[in-house]
Amino acid sequence: MRIDILTIFPDMFTGVLSESILKIAQEKGLVEFHLHDIRDWTRDKHRSVDDRPYGGGPGMVMKPEPVFRAVEEVVGEDEEAEKILLSPQGEPFNQEMASELAGKKRLIFICGRYEGFDERIRLGLGVREISLGDFILAGGELAAMAIIEAAVRLIPGVLSCEDSAKFESFSSWLLDYPQYTRPQVFRGMRVPEVLLSGNHEKIRKWRKKEALKKTEARRKDLLDKK
Repeated sequence: MRIDILTIFPDMFTGVLSESILKIAQEKGLVEFHLHDIRDWTRDKHRSVDDRPYGGGPGMVMKPEPVFRAVEEVVGEDEEAEKILLSPQGEPFNQEMASELAGKKRLIFICGRYEGFDERIRLGLGVREISLGDFILAGGELAAMAIIEAAVRLIPGVLSCEDSAKFESFSSWLLDYPQYTRPQVFRGMRVPEVLLSGNHEKIRKWRKKEALKKTEARRKDLLDKK
């Protein structure tokens, strides 16, 4: 997979892309990242990417010209590239969407700043708007990082244990079951005896029951949807 990231702060990504799962994915040759500074497509001496909104109002708005030029040049003739605009107005991101994106050959992330994008960017570039949740960030960079990691770790071969992604929270309609490791007793808290029994069928049933119990208590909406 190839992932292009268009932003006015490309340095924000350098540490994230060079650590942990994303680093491993690159070393395995399963994904490649390309960072692009939207300011490189401006044509004024101040390299301006924003301007005051028509009709008045607070803040500044991302201009269409540099964003259009950047996207069109980076995408080129690749009609299969999925262009993603990070926006609080977009469809809510979830695990199902992460799995969908993991199957794409190329993703283009467009990170905004300030009060958002000129509406013509949404209308004219054929973008898919995705939101990380019902809250506001200073820009799309952190949202892009989260979505990228969620999708890349689902690419076959990225995780050393393929089953890790299958049994996580949201991979089904349940939250994950409780997990324990050594020591068996810590500050008076014991590992449930069933996990020490060696009876795999009992352990499977216990985990299913505990996952249901946790989902009922914390995210009943998931059970209602199911």
